[in-house]
Amino acid sequence: MGYFRTALLLAAMTGLFLAVGWLLGGQSGMLIAFGIACAMNLFAYWNSDRLVLRMYGAHEVSDANAPRLFALVRDLARRADLPMPRVYMIESEQPNAFATGRNPKNAAVAVTTGLMQLCDEEEIAGVVAHEMAHIKSRDTLVMTITATLAGAIGMLANFALFFGGNRDNPLGIVGVLLTAILAPITAMLVQFAISRSREYEADRVGAEIVGRPLWLASALAKLGQAARRIPNRRAERNPATAHLFIVNPLHEHKVDSLFATHPSLENRIARLREMAAAMGEAARPAPRPWG
Repeated sequence: MGYFRTALLLAAMTGLFLAVGWLLGGQSGMLIAFGIACAMNLFAYWNSDRLVLRMYGAHEVSDANAPRLFALVRDLARRADLPMPRVYMIESEQPNAFATGRNPKNAAVAVTTGLMQLCDEEEIAGVVAHEMAHIKSRDTLVMTITATLAGAIGMLANFALFFGGNRDNPLGIVGVLLTAILAPITAMLVQFAISRSREYEADRVGAEIVGRPLWLASALAKLGQAARRIPNRRAERNPATAHLFIVNPLHEHKVDSLFATHPSLENRIARLREMAAAMGEAARPAPRPWG
């Protein structure tokens, strides 16, 4: 059901983009919008991983300088039947993580220093397994496409405000203005809906990869509390990338509302606990320190 819903939302996003192009420029506007979408998606397909890693100042680590983390990622990649992704560290006190890359062969997992300091080895395994699930389901590509389309729709809306758009549409200048105002909001809502749907699925698949849903549930509880206290300055300057992280890095922390980039942590933890109960997983013992 998660994949079907994602496909419908992606189709809706694409349809919205073409409709906006037609409303703002007629048939030629729709063709131009289609060309822009193809060019932007092609650029994002090849360059999004490097751009986002550079944006967060991530540096690659190896078996030589981060042996335990590297070994953990390698083991989880094997469990998930995935190629070994590149492993990156981000210097940030906020505990968080994300995955990026156009496909499993070109994927990367990035974790913050705050995650390594706050969580024990089992919780880190739960977080990394969640990111492996995103790679396995190719969510990294899906979210890149939706973010690109949402940005392009906003760009078209700005063109409408500056140049007036296609006034021959059935609603005339009112239609142009409504499109310019409502289209970016609608695109953002669709983008957020896709993001929330994929987070639930990544929790489920990640828990299956690591075999212990409560490890991820425990990590999410810690990460959510810490993210409310510890800012992520780079994410605050680049809010369009917030959906990439396992928990919302911004200081809004809404529940399951239309404008939330992530599902509520309470809902995610509850689902993981239900999954653990179905698997017969016992209550998690006191955590062991990572070091």
